Amino acid sequence: MLKLKDKVAIITGAGQGIGLTYARCLASEGAKVVIADVIDCNAISRELMNEIPNSDIFAMKVDVSDENSTEKMAQDTFKRYGRIDILVNNAAIFGKLVPGPFEEIKVSEWDQLMAVNVKGPWLCSKAVSPIMRKQKNGKIINIASGTLFKGTPNLLHYVSSKGAIVTMTRCLSRELGDDKICVNTIAPGLTMSENVLKSDRHMEMRDSNMATRAIKRYQTPDDLNGALLFLSSDDSDFVTGQCLIVDGGSANN
Repeated sequence: MLKLKDKVAIITGAGQGIGLTYARCLASEGAKVVIADVIDCNAISRELMNEIPNSDIFAMKVDVSDENSTEKMAQDTFKRYGRIDILVNNAAIFGKLVPGPFEEIKVSEWDQLMAVNVKGPWLCSKAVSPIMRKQKNGKIINIASGTLFKGTPNLLHYVSSKGAIVTMTRCLSRELGDDKICVNTIAPGLTMSENVLKSDRHMEMRDSNMATRAIKRYQTPDDLNGALLFLSSDDSDFVTGQCLIVDGGSANN
């Protein structure tokens, strides 16, 4: 039996990498999935629908750092499907970052990263909340990172942004709880996504990162599907304000 049959899910940053894996996972469990990304994902949505029988996957071009764009995302989804059950705030800047001392981070790079990684989840949550409140039901799943529990050096802007996501989750869970909207965070470890595999700097980190894990292997995007499905489904209706670390036991917090 499909866990998400007829649920409607928006996944930001779902045009590639981990986000695309999330889209495939939720669609395979019966959800109607909106792939929201700054890139054109129409071809990707068609490919997924051919891959997954009886799936309903729709692509939208969305800039999560722009309020008008996120409002349009929510309204267009509601017009198409009549509800919004799940929001996965996955869009973030990471794979193409060049690690370096915090003194060398450019202000423009800091501002751009915070606009996507922090303002983006806030704007997307703000856009869908009126619809979820009216339904008296909804799941918002924010994506942080296990690195925030370690204080990883040379990525201050990224680690800071993911710390903000955990505190945002806790605050939102309090504000939305009366309307039976659950807000939770998944904190992945270093995952072998497309952009990470293309980055020599991040690939240099993978072995030292793996050595800190209780389960000593590289993490793949599919390793996150179980946590995502749990937090998206009715199984987690009494779970909110939590951060689920999925990193093979690296950050034991």
